[in-house]
Amino acid sequence: MPKSEKSQNSNRYDASAIQVLEDLEPVRRRPAMYIGDTGEDGFHHLLTEIVNNSVDEALAGYCDQIWVDLNKDGSALVIDNGRGIPTGEMPKYKKSALEIIMTKLHAGGKFGGEGYKISGGLHGVGLSVVNALSVICVVQVKRDEEVYQQTYKLGVPESGLEKISEDESFFNNLPSKVSSGTAVFFTHDKKIFGSQEFDFKRVKNQIRNFCYLTAGLTINFRDRRADQAQLANGAVPYYSFCFESGLKSYVCFLNRSHIPLHENIFYVNKDQNEVLVEAALQYHQNIVPNLLTFANNIQTRSGGSHLVGFKTALTRSINDYARKNNFVKENEENFSGEDVREGITAVISVKMDAQQVQFEGQTKAKLGNREVRSIVDSVVYQALNTFLEENPPDAEKIIRKITLARSARVAASKARESVMRKGALESASLPGKLADCQCRKPEDSELYVVEGPSAGGSAKQARDRKFQAILPLTGKPINAEKSRLDKVLKNERLHDFLVAMGCGVGEDIDLGKLRYHRIILMNDADVDGSHITTLVLTFLFRQLKPLIENGYVYIAQPPLFRVKAGKEVRYVYSEEDKEKLVAQLNAENKSFIAQRFKGLGEMNPEQLWETTMNPKTRILKQVNIEDAAEADQVFTMLMGDEVPPRRRFIQANANKAEIDV
Repeated sequence: MPKSEKSQNSNRYDASAIQVLEDLEPVRRRPAMYIGDTGEDGFHHLLTEIVNNSVDEALAGYCDQIWVDLNKDGSALVIDNGRGIPTGEMPKYKKSALEIIMTKLHAGGKFGGEGYKISGGLHGVGLSVVNALSVICVVQVKRDEEVYQQTYKLGVPESGLEKISEDESFFNNLPSKVSSGTAVFFTHDKKIFGSQEFDFKRVKNQIRNFCYLTAGLTINFRDRRADQAQLANGAVPYYSFCFESGLKSYVCFLNRSHIPLHENIFYVNKDQNEVLVEAALQYHQNIVPNLLTFANNIQTRSGGSHLVGFKTALTRSINDYARKNNFVKENEENFSGEDVREGITAVISVKMDAQQVQFEGQTKAKLGNREVRSIVDSVVYQALNTFLEENPPDAEKIIRKITLARSARVAASKARESVMRKGALESASLPGKLADCQCRKPEDSELYVVEGPSAGGSAKQARDRKFQAILPLTGKPINAEKSRLDKVLKNERLHDFLVAMGCGVGEDIDLGKLRYHRIILMNDADVDGSHITTLVLTFLFRQLKPLIENGYVYIAQPPLFRVKAGKEVRYVYSEEDKEKLVAQLNAENKSFIAQRFKGLGEMNPEQLWETTMNPKTRILKQVNIEDAAEADQVFTMLMGDEVPPRRRFIQANANKAEIDV
């Protein structure tokens, strides 16, 4: 029987089915392709792209001042004192260079010529993408004592390029006069990003990093959203960052909660084969390593070839020096990479021709240039050899620390092999306390890590055994911030946890062997429960960070109160919400009973399932890492050996604590 006309039309695939998206239309259709996502990261990426362009002017040697404003209406303004975007007409398009840059993807001064030798804005899409995703975007350029302006709406020019007086320009509001520069004002499109707002702390930290990575650059940051009441309570709406010592200052900042092992900070800044390699490092008395990498001032959170080159040089140089000076005997094994990185804080930054740099994706999470590995290896190796030879007391302290790390590694290796062997066996060898699930697909399975036998027993009865496994942890786990891996693996609670997950630990972790793709920490909503959660998170952050980075770790949110009014029962998750509900019930003249849960063990299985374990009704908080350096600092401050930083934190935040008395 022949197909109907409608069916034939629906199956037609010819030239008429092909669409060509013009100018900035593909950005609005598929924004995630250009900024990663439309959530918090993608939203903040808008501001990052604009600031990056100004920093590129600084890298090129034409800018030393940048101003960033966050405004009350949600808009942002970035001004620099660079050369200013060219405003002359491009004959091919019969439009100004500014308009082409703002409305055409892959248009800019970073693809050739002498516009930008080094640039973080590699793809030439930054300004145009921000323009496309903004309801309003105003660009002003000051060149040759003239100020030019063009306004765009949803990426489309609302006006031609026009001259305006300096008095009515953004430049007029600066504290000092600039002879040239670019100002970009934009308001994001709420249809794409919703009601998101810029996170002051996140933006401040990123701006500070830009200044660490570009010695001598000053960035002035104002949060104009603070009202008079906030200002009266001590809000600081204005910051000005400038670090003449660059990466050395950055290492000092990262080590502010540690005790440095040696006073002198290793530093190298050398151009080799048109790649500028800059690195700084200092060991401290703690055991956790912290390595941050950047390429053209863009943080490469997933590392890349420059990180590999640095690690290779570090291990090779330390071993060569140790053998040459008899710290390692002839019959002893070399230090491993894991050994030499214990307790190190390092920042590695490479800068290269904008045409040559190869990032993975527009969000630039990883550097792909293979040639950079050998360049960084060579530069760091030679410079570190010189540093060790010229600073023998520092070198000896470093080698002594690494020798202890090697001894601990050997001990940990034996314990780790035990964990891996048990994890590879069938469920008969899994921890006896584990109530495993029936599902064998990791992506469909979840592990609840529960505090104590009482809550564990209730959770085992409440769960859906098809996909939910329960592992009770009795007592508090060891503090992984203060203990090397060999001691951590001897801790029965964390040992059982590792065997249950099956993916190994430390540098031997294999996510392909992970048995559950949702690891849910479920503890009492009190001080002890919070402490246990923090201890487990410390262990995960220090020894199983890929689990957090890949979104496998969650924190369950059990209710604090059960409020019963007549036959209606409501569960409330905070003191504030309870007070609101009580006020509402009193206004309605309703009799009610408010019960506070002291712990998970107080809930019967039905209540625990309904409130905390049922995927349809539960609240889970996914654990992620927004700022690796900030996260490292917080764990060190809260869980490390140094008391003064922790005391200062407690004093500053005591008024926010919820104390159950």
